[in-house]
Formats: sequence, C-alpha cells, structure tokens
Amino acid sequence: MSPLWPGRQHTLTSRLALLTMRALGWTPVLAPPPGPKFVAAVAPHTSNMDFWPGILLALAMRLPMHFLAKRELFTPPLGILMRALGGMSVDRRKAGGNFVDAVVAIINRETELVLAVAPEGTRSRGDYWKTGFYYMALEAGVPIGVTAFDWGRRQFGMIGYVHPTGNIDADFAEIRALLQDVRGRRAGNETPAFPRPADAGGPSRS
Repeated sequence: MSPLWPGRQHTLTSRLALLTMRALGWTPVLAPPPGPKFVAAVAPHTSNMDFWPGILLALAMRLPMHFLAKRELFTPPLGILMRALGGMSVDRRKAGGNFVDAVVAIINRETELVLAVAPEGTRSRGDYWKTGFYYMALEAGVPIGVTAFDWGRRQFGMIGYVHPTGNIDADFAEIRALLQDVRGRRAGNETPAFPRPADAGGPSRS
C-alpha cells in the first residue's frame, strides 16, 4: 500500500487511485510530514501532463491537498468542478489586495492543509522561482514541503521539508539540494530553484 496522510485509512477511492498510479508507472512518495499544514512547492512543473498524477496522488494518500485560484473561477458551473478537484478561492479584497496575506489567512484558518503551489510560474524554462510560496509559509509559520515531479524515476510526492527562516538564500539552497537529482517530463524546461535576484526586483512576496 501507499503511504497515507497521518490519521487516515484507505478507502475504495484511495485504493483505486493507487492502482491507477501504479498502472501508469508512478510511485507515490510521502516523507513523514512535520505537522498538519504545509505549503507544497511542486517542481519541476514542465508539462500539462503533471496535473493528473497530482490529482491521483492526493486521492491515493488522502492528502488534504488544495490549490489556489482566483475567486471568479468559482462561479457555477465551473466552480463545482474546481472545488471537487481541491481548488480554493482567494479573495484579495479581504487582505487589502495583498495575495500573500490573503493566502496566509487561509492557511491559518485550516486545521489540516497541503497547499500546492508551482513556484516556477511557467511550464517553460525561466531564470528563477517566484517567491510568493516562500513568504506564505514564512508568515504562516508552516514548513515548505518539497514536492517532486520526478519523471526520471516516475516518483511523485513530498521528498522533504524546509522550515523557512527568513534567510531566503540559505533556505532555497536546501530546496535545491532536495531536488538535485529530480528531472521533469521536459528536463530542458526546468527552472532552477533560485529566488528572484535583487537586480530583477526581488526577493519579492509575489
């Protein structure tokens, strides 16, 4: 059987999701989580094909996994599907228009949460990661779950955790070390795990 979120038992749905993952050649991975909430930095995200293994992973391990989307996407009928897949609406207006603060409020509200974020920000190769996910975790006081889409070994899941300290360069070095041997579906599209440099206007909370 696959690893499960702490306190969960397998259900028919989780067993079917696990069988589907294995039939597709995927192995789910879950390093023991250090707490009931964390921000899952999912990388490398290089292909649209990454989406469905992610849904299967959440079902197979019964993760309290969610992703963020603007509130306009949650009107019927699309909103029904978005919520069923784990989407969470973000209303920036309640945080004075600040996206990070709005997400921190969501993290603080939930008792269990795996908040999936793709910090590369694009499926094409970029120069650095967006850092909003980092500040969400830092300001909410939760770990970053380094979540690997490893197409080379056909493994997907949480391979380790980084506790943000405010020293963004040192914390990103830990993230890079965890992802060192991980390869995306299109390896040439991988964005290296470096925070936005000062000459590009960062580090930034976006």
